[in-house]
Amino acid sequence: MKYTTLPHTDIKVSKICLGTMTWGNQNTQQEGFEQMNFALDQGVNFFDTAELYPVPACAETYAETERIIGQWFQETNNRDKVVLATKIAGNGDYTSHIRTNGFSKEALHDAVNNSLKRLKTDYIDLYQLHWPERQTNTFGVRDFKYNSNDAWQDNFKAVLETLQDIVKSGKIRQVGISNEKAWGAMRYLEDAKKYNLPRMVTIQNPYSLLNRTFEGDLAEVSMRENMGLLAYSPMGFGVLSGKYIQGTDTAKSRLNMFSRYSRYSSAQATKATKGYLKVAKNHGLKLSQMALAFVNQQSFLTSNIIGATSIDQLKENIESIALELSAEVLSEINLVHAQTPNPAP
Repeated sequence: MKYTTLPHTDIKVSKICLGTMTWGNQNTQQEGFEQMNFALDQGVNFFDTAELYPVPACAETYAETERIIGQWFQETNNRDKVVLATKIAGNGDYTSHIRTNGFSKEALHDAVNNSLKRLKTDYIDLYQLHWPERQTNTFGVRDFKYNSNDAWQDNFKAVLETLQDIVKSGKIRQVGISNEKAWGAMRYLEDAKKYNLPRMVTIQNPYSLLNRTFEGDLAEVSMRENMGLLAYSPMGFGVLSGKYIQGTDTAKSRLNMFSRYSRYSSAQATKATKGYLKVAKNHGLKLSQMALAFVNQQSFLTSNIIGATSIDQLKENIESIALELSAEVLSEINLVHAQTPNPAP
């Protein structure tokens, strides 16, 4: 395993992070336990979850993933071996079963306290805002369109002040953002500097061969401000395994179970995936490992969040850390990208 640190901290994390959003839905508690045991044995010390999980989110399974992790901590006594990240859900129809008061002071304290109870721990290493409260282009929306009727009011400073209180209490160690844009990222960073408030040390956004939009303004923010990327969906919901275009998918494959998740399944995304599969085959590589290695090699990456529904998948994904893509492979990848850029923003 390779390791880095959360920016501006001495917290050592594996460059492969264990994603958990299938536990409690696609995966049972026992399977979640097996994944955590295996990942830890392979040197993965960084786990990422959220109060929202498992996905798809619904009231019946709300926060089940955190409960599974907490039960594992209790049974194995491994809390001190794991750098634990979780998130507070933002507002929206998708999360109305959780709360409707966004990132208010009351909401943040409530969310942190409830996560701590479910996770059976006294502290969270990295606490993240799952997505912005304001209306902006996230979750597959390509372009920003301003809505003058957006009810959101500027509260960056207030959110950071609440997070500061929680950090001082010892309940969380560091803070980060997720599904954020360059403007929001810089507002958090500037207010942190101006008012001596907690700095957002990481940003958890989608990044993969099918979605390299982070390489725009956010890559510059990341490098100049030292705010590390925690890349999610590096496999594009399994599309970049090649199984859907090669016909090796099963009824239990994610996109077959949850057809609503079409972000990585457009005609353009399929075209690009076929191009990347050809590159991988020409160089004797597995597409899945090539896709993950591409993410692992980015200079702005802090950790690559992998998700799996089986130990075999998990093993293959973790092993990608040992693969170093050659300049020739990277050149061919960039050629495909130039022909079909960011088909799954």
